[in-house]
Amino acid sequence: MSDIFTLTSDDDGGHGEPAPGTKRKRRLSKPVVALITLASVLVGVLVVVGVVGGVYAARLASSFDDNATKIDQAFPAESTRPAPTSDGAMNILLMGSDSRADATTIDDASASDQRTDSMMLVHVDADRENVYVMSIMRDLYVPIPDHGSNKINAAFAYGGSPLTVQTVEQLLGVRVDHVAIIDFEGFKGMTTALGGVDVTSAQAFSAGQYSYTAGVNNLEGDAALAFVRERHAFADADFTRVKNQQAFVKGLANTILSRSTLTDPGKISAFVTAMSPYLTVDKQFDVGTIASLGFGLRSIDGSAMHFFTIPTAGTGSIGGQSIVNVDQPGLELLKSALGTDTLLEAGFGS
Repeated sequence: MSDIFTLTSDDDGGHGEPAPGTKRKRRLSKPVVALITLASVLVGVLVVVGVVGGVYAARLASSFDDNATKIDQAFPAESTRPAPTSDGAMNILLMGSDSRADATTIDDASASDQRTDSMMLVHVDADRENVYVMSIMRDLYVPIPDHGSNKINAAFAYGGSPLTVQTVEQLLGVRVDHVAIIDFEGFKGMTTALGGVDVTSAQAFSAGQYSYTAGVNNLEGDAALAFVRERHAFADADFTRVKNQQAFVKGLANTILSRSTLTDPGKISAFVTAMSPYLTVDKQFDVGTIASLGFGLRSIDGSAMHFFTIPTAGTGSIGGQSIVNVDQPGLELLKSALGTDTLLEAGFGS
C-alpha cells in the first residue's frame, strides 16, 4: 500500500544514499507492489469494517490490530510539523521498502541503505464522501530538511520514517496523520484470497512471460505483480507504471467493495488474514481509529475514489542522475486544495 518504498531489482541506482548506519532488525521487501497493495488494503479494510458492522467487523479490526506491526517513532519533532486539521480530514502516507543490504527497522532515524521508491498520500475528506490517492514520483527532486535537495526517495535513507514524513509535510504543507507500510510478501496471498482482481489497462504490453490487453485483465499472483512493476515496456517508464499502479488500486478496491466480496465472510477473513501480518502502522492507527474511519466510509464505492499524481514539470538531470521536476504552480494549487479539503473542486482526481 514497507519501511518505505525503494528501488526494485530492475531499477537503476545512483540515488546518493548515505552509508549504512547502525545495525537493523526487520527486513522488508519489494516496494512498488507493497505500496499499491497497501492503498487498497487500508481503504478496503476500513470500508469493510464500516459496512459489515457488528461482532464480525470487530473481529476483523482486532485481527488487523493484533497482527500489524506498530512503529515506535513514525513522525518528526512536533515543532517541525504543520498544525492538525480542524475539519476532520485525514492524510495517510503509504510507504514501502526494499533493503538491498542489512535488514532495517522502519522507525530507525539513522542513515541506512533504504530508499523510497514509491509513495502515495491517501486523503480522506472531512465529510467521508471521497478518498483521494495521490502518487508521488520516486525521482521527484525536492528539498529534504537539513540535507539539501535530492530525489524524494533519498529521505528515508537519510532519516527513516520521521524524515520522510517531514519531507512530505513540508512539500505539501499539510500534516500526515498516519503512516502505513507494507511488505510485498502478502501480495500473492491477498490476490488469491480475492479470486483475482479485474484491472483496466490503458494499453497492451508484455512484462516477462505475461501479456496484458488494452481493457480489463483479471490479475492474480505473479501476473498482478508483473503488471504493477513493469516500466521498461513504456516510453515514459515510471509515469505509465504509476498509472498502472493506480489502475490496480482502483481494481482492487472495486473488488473488495463488490457485493460478492462483502457478502462472503470467508473471502473477507482470508483477505484480512493474508495481509495484516505484513502491515506496519503508527501506534495511533489502532482498532478504534480503524472502526471510526471505517464507519465514516461505510457509504463509499469505487466512484468516490479519485487518483492523481503530484504535479510534475518534466524530467531533467543533476549530477548525472535523472530527476523529475516539480511543477511549482501546480504544487501551489495542490497545497491550497489539500489545506482546504477542496481537491475535487480544484481539478485533482478522476
